[in-house]
Formats: sequence, structure tokens, C-alpha cells
Amino acid sequence: MSTPASREPMFPFRTVVLGALIPAFIFSTGIGAMIPVLASFSVERGATIALAGVIAAMLPIGQIVADLPAGALASRIGDRRAMLIAGACAAAGFLAAGFAPSLLTLGAAIFLVGAANAVFHLARHSYLTEVTSPLQRARVLSTLGGVHRIGQFAGPFLGAALTLGGDLRWVFALAAVTSLAAVATVFTARPAKGEDDPDQRTRSAGTPPVRLKQVLRDYRHLLLTLGMCGMFVGAIRGAKQQVLPLWGEYIGLDPTTISLIYGISSGIDMLLFYPAGKVMDSFGRLWVGVPAMLALGAAMAMVPLSGTAVQLGVVGIFMGFANGMGSGIMMTISSDIAPAEARPQFLGAWRVLTDIGIGLGPLTLAAGAALGSLAIGVLIAASYGPVGAAIMQRWLPRYSDHANRSTRRRAGIMR
Repeated sequence: MSTPASREPMFPFRTVVLGALIPAFIFSTGIGAMIPVLASFSVERGATIALAGVIAAMLPIGQIVADLPAGALASRIGDRRAMLIAGACAAAGFLAAGFAPSLLTLGAAIFLVGAANAVFHLARHSYLTEVTSPLQRARVLSTLGGVHRIGQFAGPFLGAALTLGGDLRWVFALAAVTSLAAVATVFTARPAKGEDDPDQRTRSAGTPPVRLKQVLRDYRHLLLTLGMCGMFVGAIRGAKQQVLPLWGEYIGLDPTTISLIYGISSGIDMLLFYPAGKVMDSFGRLWVGVPAMLALGAAMAMVPLSGTAVQLGVVGIFMGFANGMGSGIMMTISSDIAPAEARPQFLGAWRVLTDIGIGLGPLTLAAGAALGSLAIGVLIAASYGPVGAAIMQRWLPRYSDHANRSTRRRAGIMR
């Protein structure tokens, strides 16, 4: 049966498009431009390859460290204000990195960018959860995931164009500009006089902000069960980012061919976000999450069977399709189960688990290579997909009214 919420505009321009989707694309473009040149920039300034890897690791480390404080900050000052502060801090971090007088300063600046990225990501996620109807949530959040991927896909090409001049600092300058542009867009989307402000509505609910410690205590069982699904999904997705380049190098492909395979896979990945959201909203989250993780695990398990560029390219296409099929699934699930009175704090705790998983994935591949068998590392990483799917199948119906048709029917929200 149709509900009033289902007749609301899915993408209101001011609140959703201008307030979150466009800033997400702009901000992700800057991050995407920086990532491919960071190692080379570090080596240019005297770092060894190992130290360059440590500096690059400051980005995810900053994200993990900031995930919990990000939730507390967004709860205290509001999601939109948290995005504004995060964008400004990211711009400062990019500029500090580009003109860093030492490697220590460079590492600290990248850490700041990672922390700002965590705050910006969590705040826009929390904001869209607040302003979007649950019956449209998956399509909106999968679109958020899609524009994030498009930005990170476009960013390296913009960065490559700037590096033609030979000075990598221009890439960091570009990233700073995109961060400030994201800030300006969020500011422009502020509610007009007399309009409802989601930030103000959240903070004026009549109760003081819930303490993070209380959230972790009250929802520890959920985080230690269904939350493990987020960690395993993050792990296989983290491994997915590195497995094609590593295996391509292992079988002797040249960098251009590896980049082409990776680009095609990423292109397929970013095309499927809206169909994924449509299925989740119509049939339930399990209809997308479980098949996507099983398919991604199967695709990754095929990587060690490929010995040529064509074979690896076919596997890459399958991998991109599988990952794209699950676009937005973790953001949607976490929004479904987040308590309204402590949404940012809960989402911060959830992001800690997913970010730990994202870091675990590449480490699994590296451990396999270090022990003499990259293939074993790839197969272990591939197993994270089915494990995540099994946990999702077991625990999601218990905690979410949107898991599948039966839970939606019991909750009285079937259309």
C-alpha cells in the first residue's frame, strides 16, 4: 500500500542533491586525485618505498581514529555543520601536504585528511538518513555511494592532467579547491528562512545527546553480530581495490594494461548503483546484499586462475559487476538499524568496524605474498564475501524491518 512518504520527491534538490550528493562527488574527486600520486610525491621528498607506504596508510588510519569522534561531533553540532568543518579541515590538510617541509609534516597532513574524510562521510550519511524516507532510503544511499565512486573514478584523470606539468603539488592544490567547493555547496544548501532545518530538529528533540559509551554498551550485541558483517564486507572490498593491480604485476602485465583493466572494472562498478537501490527498496536488503557478496567472493576466487590480460580483464568485469550490485548496501543497513536518538554515534561505531575491515583486506593479500603465495592470500580474502553474506542472512532479519519481504510485511511497510 502506498504511503505518504513514498510520494515524497526522492531527490529534493536543496536537501539531497545540493546538500549531500553534489558535495560528495566534489569531495571524492579531490581524494581520488590525491591517492594515485601520494606514494610518488613522498618518494620525491626523500621517503623510501616502505616509508611512502606508511605515509599512504595515514589516510585510512586517520579515518579509523576519527570514526567515533566524528559521530560525537555530528551529534553535538549537527550533520551539516560537521560537513562544513570537515571540508575546511580537509582543504587545510591537502595544502599542508602539498607544501610540507618534512616527511613528518606530510604524514600528519595526510592523517588530517583521513580524519576529515571520516567526519564528512559520516555526517552526509547521517544527514541523508534523517531527511530521506525509509521507503526511498536504499535508492538515495546507493546513489550517494555511486557519486562517491564516480568522483574517485574521475579524480585520477584530473590529477594526471595536472601532473603533465611535472609538479605534483598541483594535485594537492586541486584537492584543496574541491574540498572548499564542497564546503561552499553544503553552505549554499542551508535551509531558507522559515524552512525546517534537520540539524536543528535533531538537536532540539528535548533530550541531551546520548553518550558514545552508552551507545556502545546498549548496542554491543548488535555490533558484535551484524556489525561483523560490516567488517567482512569492508575486508573483501578493501582487498578488491588491490587485488587486480597485485595479480597483474604478479603475472607480468605492464602498468598501462593493469590500469586499463582496473579502469574497466571500476567503470562497471559505478554503473549499477541505482538498480541496486531499487531492488533493495522494493524487495529488501538481503536480495542485494547476499548475492552481491557471494558473487564478489566468487569473482575474487577466480583471480588466481587468470594468467593473461584477457582472462584477468574478464574477471575484473565480473568483480566490478558484483561489487556494483551491492552499491550502498552497508550504508543502507546501518541507516535502517541506527537508533534515532543516537544516530551519528551509532554510525560512527559501525564505520569503525567497516574501516577496520577495509584495512584488513589489503593486509590479507600482503600476508599471503609475504608467506610466498599471493594466491592463498587472494583466496582467503575471497572467503570474506561468503562469511559476510552468511552473517547478513542470519542477523539482519532480527534487527531490520527492511531485510526482506517477510520482515517488511510484519512491520506493516509493504507497498
